[in-house]
Amino acid sequence: MNKVYGSAAEALDGVLQDGMLIAAGGFGLCGIPELLLSAIKDAGTKDLTFASNNAGVDDFGIGILLQTRQVKKMISSYVGENAEFMRQYLSGELELEFNPQGTLAERMRSAGCGIPGFYTKTGVGTVIAEGKEHKDFNGETYILEEGIFADLSIVKAWKADETGNLVFRKTARNFNPPAAMCGKICVVEVEEIVPTGSLDPDGIHLPGIYVHRIVQGEHEKRIEQRTVRTA
Repeated sequence: MNKVYGSAAEALDGVLQDGMLIAAGGFGLCGIPELLLSAIKDAGTKDLTFASNNAGVDDFGIGILLQTRQVKKMISSYVGENAEFMRQYLSGELELEFNPQGTLAERMRSAGCGIPGFYTKTGVGTVIAEGKEHKDFNGETYILEEGIFADLSIVKAWKADETGNLVFRKTARNFNPPAAMCGKICVVEVEEIVPTGSLDPDGIHLPGIYVHRIVQGEHEKRIEQRTVRTA
């Protein structure tokens, strides 16, 4: 089975549909699947729900889909650094489901492992817990969180071999592995594709069994916050 495609548009061909749930990797501006997001924008797919730690910034990451009103709902932890995100949410144009970061990551990972739900103390006594099942274990109260079973996962890795084994670079690993695990179809963009067998098995961060399609391309290296000395 050939997993390598010639472009992001080709890798998403036949996969996109209006109203789907997409799990996207990335944290801030690091590890963003920018080529695939751009292809989704060009495809015009709409009424999308994204499960992602954040939505990038106004002109990068999921932010480009907010600008074109292709996103209906965000399942996220952080909404800062994106003025359009905040504007749409405060005006009632965008639905937002807040998740603590650890809970969001575990909801993705659990789904990837076939686990439909889990109990956590995080969020007990806050708005996060409203409407969720509560259960006591050893005198402590927990809430039930459900796994995120996405229609599509889009992630960014550093290297892949031709079977889809992935290596992420430093902090770009962030949400990408759990996001990749929870999708019915996982499409990955990488900086480099290497021959099968050339990656150290002990250095593989995500096995190729989770990966269905791969595209190689050039990526922008952004700095989220730059601080320099005045003297």
